[in-house]
Amino acid sequence: MKLSHLAETLIGSEIVKLGGEIREKIRQGERIYNFTVGDFDPAIFPIPKELEDDIVEAYRNHFTNYPAAEGNLDLREAIHSFMKDEGGLDYGISEILVASGGRPLIYAMYRAICDKGDKIIYAVPSWNNNHYTHFVEGEHIVIEATAENNFMPSADDMRPFIQEATFISLCSPQNPTGTTFKKETLEAICDLVIEENTRRGEGQKKLYVLYDQMYWQLTYGAIEHYNPVTLRPAMRDYTIFIDAISKCFAATGVRVGWAMGPATVIAKMRMILTHVGAWAPMAEQKAVAKFFGKREAIKNFNANFKKELEIRLRGIYDGFTQLKNEGLSVDAIAPEAALYLTIKIDLVGKKTAEGKTLADQAEVTSYLLGNGGLAIVPFYAFGAAKTSTWYRLSVGTCKKEEIGEMIGKLREALLKLS
Repeated sequence: MKLSHLAETLIGSEIVKLGGEIREKIRQGERIYNFTVGDFDPAIFPIPKELEDDIVEAYRNHFTNYPAAEGNLDLREAIHSFMKDEGGLDYGISEILVASGGRPLIYAMYRAICDKGDKIIYAVPSWNNNHYTHFVEGEHIVIEATAENNFMPSADDMRPFIQEATFISLCSPQNPTGTTFKKETLEAICDLVIEENTRRGEGQKKLYVLYDQMYWQLTYGAIEHYNPVTLRPAMRDYTIFIDAISKCFAATGVRVGWAMGPATVIAKMRMILTHVGAWAPMAEQKAVAKFFGKREAIKNFNANFKKELEIRLRGIYDGFTQLKNEGLSVDAIAPEAALYLTIKIDLVGKKTAEGKTLADQAEVTSYLLGNGGLAIVPFYAFGAAKTSTWYRLSVGTCKKEEIGEMIGKLREALLKLS
């Protein structure tokens, strides 16, 4: 049966495919260390108790009807206050749009700004930009970020394409890498965008920046989170922020997200989402509005949440460092933010105990799963080259007591290769 061009050309998710293999192995009773999902096990990382109570109370108070299309006023007021006080960003009520998490907001921004054939700049590895660009039939301008820059793009990477581009998608802290923009790097990108928009004449479409800062509260050690508008106030006219409670409060299934940006763009995004109907549920909106007023509870939750994530990230990083020091073909980037660790496992060309040569990175990934019980997501699932030896490791479902065991199993699997 012939369907639409979009439907016929959509690319399947490598992560979903890998998830199917993992579920089958678990079903067969195999011991799997599953570090693939960018989500949290609620038994390990529950949402804040205060937020949970507020959600239950909202349902008991029968907040089950339609919310406002742009998000309930009390929630947008709470977001305004929270982001101004905690995030240093002062956006008015008409500059805030609420939806069911970050995804529909990202989709609405692509739709509001991009026409067919518009050039869209994004770096890889990154989350889903290739698919969103495909949705709007944009032209992919793909920057292959490198380990030398901790997989974050630079202004020099973008400069050759900037005059013809309509849209730049940025994310910091970055999914899948768990790395962040350094201040100077983001300032240089902002200066490039401001210069280009100054050059463009009246009536010409401006160059807009999507800034996904979903993980901004989850930075570790001396790492600081930076954003375009604080660094360069002139970026306010061209930047749309995407944010949510999903990651920073372990509330991926609660589905409350928001965008902040120029009122004219936000209004068009609202119109798009009105037709799609991707509203955050009424009760959850009421609950988050109350929760954002409980700053001491938020502070206490964040302190413990970050500590527990960092323990896991640093524990695994230390394990990989030890394996590297033993001469095994692995590496890792020190954790900076989010719930992700960037690791390298370079085994292409090595032979298994059965004499099979690992011909490509897909076979390496399969070998790690089958022989070490290690389930991780290759960077090629996030748009990087198929030959990339780097992976995302997510600790949202990780039990601390399993880290040493996992590193030991991985060591055994690596030592079996020749």
